[in-house]
Amino acid sequence: MYWASAALARKVNKLAEDAWAPMGLAPGQAYLLSLIVDQPGRQPLDLSEELHLAPSTITRFVEKLEENKLVVRVAEGKTTSIYPTQKAKGLSDEINKCKATFREALERVMTKAENEALVKSMLKVADKLDV
Repeated sequence: MYWASAALARKVNKLAEDAWAPMGLAPGQAYLLSLIVDQPGRQPLDLSEELHLAPSTITRFVEKLEENKLVVRVAEGKTTSIYPTQKAKGLSDEINKCKATFREALERVMTKAENEALVKSMLKVADKLDV
């Protein structure tokens, strides 16, 4: 399981890096940005749970996106929400092209249904292994 999942992760990561290269961001940062552009006002904990990443990782990604003037954090009482900047909103077409490039790369080796089943299965196992 360890070697198979690591091999798959390396290969999928390479596909993602190639797909998101035009954005000049790491795949995780770019995907996070796409979520924030699509759903402004998301909270870090919510994003952490959806992406199965540690809150500290989300914070690092958001800090990098802030450095690039792509998002802003807004304190709202005890919570913080993340919003895309106008610059980020202007990247919607490029974001969608990168997503399509990644999806097309995956579809060359598996169908959409196979991809969805694999992701569902992997997340189910990941939730059970919650360590």
